[in-house]
Amino acid sequence: MTEPLLVGIDAGTSVIKAVAFGLGGDPVAVAAVPNRWQATPGGGAEQDMAATWRATAETLRRLADRVPDLVRRTAGLAVTGQGDGTWLADRAGDPAGPALLWLDARAGRIADELRRSAGDAARFAATGTGIAACQQGPQLLWLERHRPEMLAAAATAFHCKDWLYLRLTGERATDPSEATLSFGDFRTRDYSPAVLAALDLAHRRALLPEIVDGTRRHGRLSAAAARATGLRAGTPVVLGFIDIVCSALGAGLYDRSGTAGTSIVGSTGMHMRLVRGPGAVALPADRTGYTIAFPVPDTLAQMQSNLAATLNIDWVLDLVAGILASEGVRRERQDLLAGVDRLMEAAPAGALLFQPYIAEGGERGPFVDSDARAGFLGLSTRHGHADLVRAVFEGIALAARDCYQAMGPLPREVRVSGGGARSRVLRSMLAASLGASVRTVDREEAGAAGAAMMAAVCLGIHADMQACADHWVTPHLGEAVAPDPALAATYERLFPAYLAARMAMPPVWHRLAAARAAADA
Repeated sequence: MTEPLLVGIDAGTSVIKAVAFGLGGDPVAVAAVPNRWQATPGGGAEQDMAATWRATAETLRRLADRVPDLVRRTAGLAVTGQGDGTWLADRAGDPAGPALLWLDARAGRIADELRRSAGDAARFAATGTGIAACQQGPQLLWLERHRPEMLAAAATAFHCKDWLYLRLTGERATDPSEATLSFGDFRTRDYSPAVLAALDLAHRRALLPEIVDGTRRHGRLSAAAARATGLRAGTPVVLGFIDIVCSALGAGLYDRSGTAGTSIVGSTGMHMRLVRGPGAVALPADRTGYTIAFPVPDTLAQMQSNLAATLNIDWVLDLVAGILASEGVRRERQDLLAGVDRLMEAAPAGALLFQPYIAEGGERGPFVDSDARAGFLGLSTRHGHADLVRAVFEGIALAARDCYQAMGPLPREVRVSGGGARSRVLRSMLAASLGASVRTVDREEAGAAGAAMMAAVCLGIHADMQACADHWVTPHLGEAVAPDPALAATYERLFPAYLAARMAMPPVWHRLAAARAAADA
């Protein structure tokens, strides 16, 4: 086979994947390499930037081992990756220190201060995005207070995919989605001096790289990157948008009808609707959510985001594995995950409430509270581990409804991707909670596909994104799962209790946070 290929790179928090696609969107091969990160005291989450680049290069080399003649057949590369966070590089293009990830909670107090400040209303009016500890603005302020040496060494503040684009091409750039949600205006797709002033970061303007739209302009694989990856120097390289946008694109958010929603149920939970034109954006009064540039002119995605989605599942399965290990029984998380749907089907629906705020950074949508924490409500002696596991999954589904409800009417259809979408039971819970049909895309790597779709438009393989979506997405949509009426009725009764509980809990969360802070002092 000699068909040209597009390669999409999706650099996640815990794994880096490279996927080779035919020009019509069919996946040919996938390679993956783990990406390690480290939890640090005080809620920190850091990643070795050089190690992330080495893992990316290794992923591409492994892909070449699986695809005959990949070097010659690659028409272009595109890269997306985990969003938010702060990846600082010096003038030589080397790391200025470890990357602060989106999971890093240490800027929580700073985000709270900014949210209460007089300038936050103007900042939100421009960015359309609620402030949170995961974002680069609060993290830069945290670095000023706690690691000024890193900022002194830094020449450019990147996000993960931008850092990889630098290593692939030698060019310093970011994309319109990350630039505007952090420091810009979604109407102009450019940096906003008013936003930088509201964040008290006007003096850091020189750190911000050029904004490049990857559907219109691409770089070239450098000689150094060619040696590291085994690919051909000069190969076109496209800078994708943030991973959540690329995943939404690959999962079908760009739909002719414009009425479908898209949920990415991964480590985080992202719930989106498409907006045609900046004038159609309705900003919530409580200044939450994201308004983010989409890789189509005059088009945006409005989003609400749960900071933790499948992280809750990881936690409960690791808890079960830990109990088993204490009795000498070894089970990996993946072993337990294989049987979790059967386990949940044996448990009654709606027996417990679980608040799925397991991340150290608290919650960012549809409310923002860095002190928010997970918890079970309604426990009694009759509940067992199957009830707990089912409640965790139901909490994720109810949180999705909470997010969509904050953006307006619930969608009639939701297209789901991410690791959580593999669970048949979770898909049925989402359908019942939202009262909407749920579809998957019959490929797993929607983020890499979305990045590659941007390359297909940039390189002229497709005339525009709608033509690309007709080939890359529509044929891959799975069967629609209609909501089960009985389960939908159960969740309709349960949701008001879920909502009341999360509205009542902030005083408890804040007292617990104060107690933790006093204990750490």
